[in-house]
Amino acid sequence: MPDNNAQPVPEKNFPEKPSSEKPKKHSMLANLGFNILIPTLILSKLSGENYLGPVYSIVVALAFPIAYGARDYLNAHKPNFFSILGVISVILTGGMSLLKFPPEYIAIKEAAIPSLLGLATLLSMYTRHPLVRTFLYNDQILQVDKVSAALQTHNTTDAFEHHLKVASYLVAGSFFLSAVLNYALAKIILVSAPGSTEFAEELGKMTALSFPVIALPCTIVMAGTLYYLLSSIQKLTRLSLEEIMQET
Repeated sequence: MPDNNAQPVPEKNFPEKPSSEKPKKHSMLANLGFNILIPTLILSKLSGENYLGPVYSIVVALAFPIAYGARDYLNAHKPNFFSILGVISVILTGGMSLLKFPPEYIAIKEAAIPSLLGLATLLSMYTRHPLVRTFLYNDQILQVDKVSAALQTHNTTDAFEHHLKVASYLVAGSFFLSAVLNYALAKIILVSAPGSTEFAEELGKMTALSFPVIALPCTIVMAGTLYYLLSSIQKLTRLSLEEIMQET
């Protein structure tokens, strides 16, 4: 017969195993493409009446940074800085075109975006999350955990923070250089009346020329900054380049 006085055996609550899956991270190229480059191409190439028109081109252009930012937020649970920047850029460019602002306003806007990035880079140096870590010192490029452990082992963390500040100044300088080149390029190319087909074509031409005129010099500055950072890490950690770089 069953024992009515028997005590029930308590259920054991085994702790759930932590998920080993890390949030999927997106490359800097994907960030710039979906948030900046594609919306700009849509505004400049498809805003004519024969294509999407000025209003619908803004709607379609906005869809890319908004969708990308929402997906990134659901994945990483934090806002995507580049998506926010992309939305602001599209609204400014599209709004100025719709309202038929003079071309010099577009030139000022083209210079304002990289200028704000440069200022944000400088100001972030005084926060817990400097932007140079987002641009260069991140685990998409470097084995950050291994570097941090080596810095602590050799007691060179403070020295590395100094080099990181220098890298921040260099990154900010690349954005300010981009601002000057953006303004000059816009002033030279944008000469037609806003809202016209010629103006849309000039926006497309400006976008096409932005790589050799703007992106290439800024990429060289960024590459030089990364080289400086890697050299500093090698000296301070005594790790080889293969140990520092993230495996592809």
